[in-house]
Amino acid sequence: MTMQLDNLPKRIALVDVNNCYVSCERLFRPELEGKPVVVLSNNDGCVVARSAEVKALGIPMAAPWFKLKNLAKQHGIIALSSNYPLYADMSNRIMSVLAQFSPHQEVYSIDECFLDFTGFHHTDLTHYAQEIRQRVLQWLGLPVCVGIASTKTLAKLANHIAKKQSQWHSVCDLTSLDAYTLDNLLMSIAVSEVWGVGRQHTLALNGIGIHTVKDLRDANPSRIRQHFSVVMERTVQELRGVHCLALEDVSPPRRQIISSRSFGQSVYTLQALEEAITLYISRAAEKLRQQHSVAGAVQVYIRTNPHQPKEPQYNPSFIVPLTESTDNTLQLNAAAIFGLKRIFRSGFTYAKAGIMLTEITSKHLVVAGLFTDNARNTRSTALMQTLDAVNKKYGKNTLGTGIAGITARRAWTMQQGNRTPGYTTQWEELAMAHA
Repeated sequence: MTMQLDNLPKRIALVDVNNCYVSCERLFRPELEGKPVVVLSNNDGCVVARSAEVKALGIPMAAPWFKLKNLAKQHGIIALSSNYPLYADMSNRIMSVLAQFSPHQEVYSIDECFLDFTGFHHTDLTHYAQEIRQRVLQWLGLPVCVGIASTKTLAKLANHIAKKQSQWHSVCDLTSLDAYTLDNLLMSIAVSEVWGVGRQHTLALNGIGIHTVKDLRDANPSRIRQHFSVVMERTVQELRGVHCLALEDVSPPRRQIISSRSFGQSVYTLQALEEAITLYISRAAEKLRQQHSVAGAVQVYIRTNPHQPKEPQYNPSFIVPLTESTDNTLQLNAAAIFGLKRIFRSGFTYAKAGIMLTEITSKHLVVAGLFTDNARNTRSTALMQTLDAVNKKYGKNTLGTGIAGITARRAWTMQQGNRTPGYTTQWEELAMAHA
């Protein structure tokens, strides 16, 4: 079966929630529909999500809120504090629903995932994607766009087209277009919209005459590699429909750090999974500190063996939001183990486990919360520096963390002056329906 799928044309979909944080807020406050809404970062510092109405005003992501208050009064912008437990819970629900549409799913971020439609050759993929949109909207009340293509890079681009161009009705399947139509479409899109092409890359590409997606697709791969890197060369190949990035092999962006591995032998117990997850957290936390960042949420997932279809299959994931962003291995591990215990079920043969650190920001930009213990943070930094120094000198995993006693989450709370209730995460704050 695997060999047969390998010989079929690749079909990859990217499903993305429109303005995820704002959409989650509007779900429980429908009076916010059509109004300019922003969601702010920890301690109400910067803009981390914008409604379409706010984007139309030209307000950029990460804009400091204190600089926008006059503009907010002028245009009636509604600012909400981030409600990460709500967003994480809705993300878990979204990914569970989307997993029903494909046996192969890669959760890319809290509001995005790739689905592999390879082998669905008897299916109208545009109609199938519209079914996905309707299912998510009906079951969860959240709007999504779907991009379909032969590679992940093209699927990302197709999703962008579906979101920005209304004639696609939120679903764009690039594989359904003839060469002439596709060329004209790619010619109309700036190269900056290509996945992985940042501002500096855009300037450099413009400098050698590459301004549109079509320009980059048609560029000489060897020349691109010479001017940039093998990564950009792969991007060119992906734009040409050459499958270079597998669902699990793509290098995560700065905002995510993934650590996972298939097991050498099958795993059946929670204890064995805890030990693996603890190791993965240690690796990811070290990478996090190397780039001087902190994480605001941890995702944990476990997988059975898809190559054993006669065995019971179970592939859950869970996102655990943190009360304060951190790079502390002990705190991140505690969150991961908490999530693991929520999704573990006995009776399954597990073949793989992994974690993903998300909501990553620069450590230097974190604003201290009302209940932040600065002295404790100083000791934490010293401890992590010692841990990294020992492992650098004597080899990886020479000094590491165990699981004993690392179960309780920190009770610190963030400054959230405009935080909405925990509609799905707190019993006392559940949404009420009235007849």
